[in-house]
Formats: sequence, C-alpha cells, structure tokens
Amino acid sequence: MKLFFILSFIIVAMICWCIVDYHLGRKSHLLKSKYTQYPPRKSDITLFTDGDSLYKDLFEHIKNSRKSVHVLFFIIKNDQISHEFLSLLGEKASQGVEVRLLIDYVGSSKLTKKKLTLLNEKGVKVVYSHKPKFPFLFYTLQARNHRKITVIDGIIGYLGGFNIGKEYIGQDPKLGFWRDFHLKLTGEGVTDLQTQFLTDWFDSTGEKDLKETRYFPEQVTGKSTQMFISTYGENLEKHFISFIQDAKYEIIICSPYFIPGKKILNELLSALSRGVKVKITVPMNKDHPLVKEASYPYFRPLLLAGCEIYQFYHGFYHAKMIMIDDDFCDIGTANFDKRSFYLNDEMNCLIYDKKLIGEIKQFVYTDFRRSQLLTYEKYQKRPFSQRIKEVFATLVSQFL
Repeated sequence: MKLFFILSFIIVAMICWCIVDYHLGRKSHLLKSKYTQYPPRKSDITLFTDGDSLYKDLFEHIKNSRKSVHVLFFIIKNDQISHEFLSLLGEKASQGVEVRLLIDYVGSSKLTKKKLTLLNEKGVKVVYSHKPKFPFLFYTLQARNHRKITVIDGIIGYLGGFNIGKEYIGQDPKLGFWRDFHLKLTGEGVTDLQTQFLTDWFDSTGEKDLKETRYFPEQVTGKSTQMFISTYGENLEKHFISFIQDAKYEIIICSPYFIPGKKILNELLSALSRGVKVKITVPMNKDHPLVKEASYPYFRPLLLAGCEIYQFYHGFYHAKMIMIDDDFCDIGTANFDKRSFYLNDEMNCLIYDKKLIGEIKQFVYTDFRRSQLLTYEKYQKRPFSQRIKEVFATLVSQFL
C-alpha cells in the first residue's frame, strides 16, 4: 500500500510539473516569437506532388550550386536516400560552397553523431534547431521547428511538406506511395525564404547574417503573386479562421492530421450553415499513433452538417493545402492540427495565381477519386476499441 501511494504521488507530481512547465514555457516562447507576414511577391512557382520528382530536381540544383546551400528540414532519416542527400551536401562543402544544415533536434534524432561529425569534417555547418533545455524541458521537447526550407545560391527556394527519407519516395512498405505538396520558387519570394532561414539560423547559433548582401541577390519578377506567413506556435489559427470566414462557396482542406480544435470546427460548421461546400481529404492509414483517432470526434458534427470527407487510400496522404473559392490557395509546412497551431514553427505560402490554383484543384480532385468518401453510416459503425482510443486521443491531442 505504501508503494502504491509513493507511485501515485510521483505520477501526480509529474503531471503537475508537465502542466506548469508547458504553460510557463509557452508564455516564455511567445514573448520571443517572430511571427511574420511577408509582403506580397511575384515568383515563378513549380508544384511537386511526389518525392521522386522533388528529390531529382532538388539534388540536381544542389549539385549545380556555386555559392551557398542553406537547408532546413524537420526530419532527415538515417537511411540510404538520406545518406545520399547528406553526402551531396558534404561534396559541395568540399568544393568550397557554403553549406548550412539546420535540423530539428527531435525530428532528426535518428541521425547519428558519427554522420554529423563526418559532415562537419567536410565543411558542412550542422546545427540543431530547438534543442530541449531547462527550465522548460517538457515544453521545449514539444515545440518543434517544423519548417522545410531550402535556398540555393539565394535564387532558388523550396518549401513544403516533404522531409528527407525513404518513405517520402514510397519505399516504406507499410505506407506505400506518399502524396505530398512541395513548392519550388524563383523570383522575389526567394528573398523571404532566405530571410526565414537566416532568422532560424540566428535563433540557433546567434550568427547575424540578415544584412549580408551576398545572400540576397537581385531577384527577377515572377508571374505568380504569392505571400509567405511564418508562425511560431501562434497566429496561424487566426489566419485559417479568416480564410474560412471569407469563403463564399467552397473550402477544400487537405491534411494528414485533422485536429482543428473547437474554434476552427465552429467556423467550418458556420460556413456549412451558410451554404459553403466543405471538402476535406485525409489519409485512410496513419503514420503516427492516435492521430487518426483524434480526428474522428471532429468528423461527426461535420458529416451531419454536410461536409464531404475523403479518406485517401492510394498510399499515405501528407499534403497540406487549403483552397478558398478558387481565389487563393495555401500550401506550406503546417498541418490542420493543434500542434501546428499552438506548438510548431511553420511557414506557409499563399498563392493568388488563378491558373496555378486551377491546376492544383484539378490535382486534388484526382485524389478525391483515389479516396473513399466517409459516410455518417460508416462513421457510426466504427468498432468500440477505436471509440475508446478516441477518448484518450482527445485528451492528448495537443501533442500528437
């Protein structure tokens, strides 16, 4: 009995510590946050929807780089394609190209110290973003840098949902084909991607390079109007609410994790009540525990209100996109979930090019045909074991 009380006390104490740590840590983090809404730019934009084509293009441009390669990824795995990517960075650094690699401490934790040491020896500057630290250890373990930015020679930029690993090119047998959205930009918008990378680099190293003109060459004017939004665990929810409120006839949401919270759920229900069509694409399968179960409590009121929910079965669906009335499209690193809204550092690109938006919409509709429409009848038939998981998933949904 005494042992039971001791264990109970320890568990309660740990829970209390986590709660206090989280709230104080978040308050401290937001006081230092650098939320930025960059100005409208004119860029040329290319959309990649599969890892093979993205990696081929990205690797080729890195091979041809002459001055600098700045890379930020949430995840770089310890597998063959990751080793190929890192070897390429090492090769360019050996040739005298400035190579900086910024990786999230938790997301890229599978990279070995030996691999990173070899990169350093070849001249690659490798730095961790968001190392967990005291006094808010629990909070800093949760608040991740989820951005994926690459800038080559200051004139070519990439941003989107892909990381580096074999699953992103469909080589994970459990997940199969991997659908994602990633953008390549040339033109004015690359300046903002470079600014964001150097801002994150400064946060991790203290090195001030934002005034170094060599990183900011003169940019050509592209054909597509776009605008970046950079968030630090706050403000993204406000933008998404604004998007939903502006919708007149259609909202399309694509996300691997649909855990929006009450505010956005209510806005979606309000949109449905005024006649706006809402269509959501999520994966049939899951790549993390409980994320699918955490989404189901939100599905019920949406289905009853007439929302169309498509479950993509042709592999795994990791695309992150919001489209409003064919007027603008948001593609970036943020998921439609609480972690992206309240914890992660994210960066999204708003696109206002009608032609490009139309092409993206046609692609999304093609994926609708590779999905199963979730009906309310099917929703009601989910097993009891899943319903139990949903209760627990709801309790921890902030951290999924």
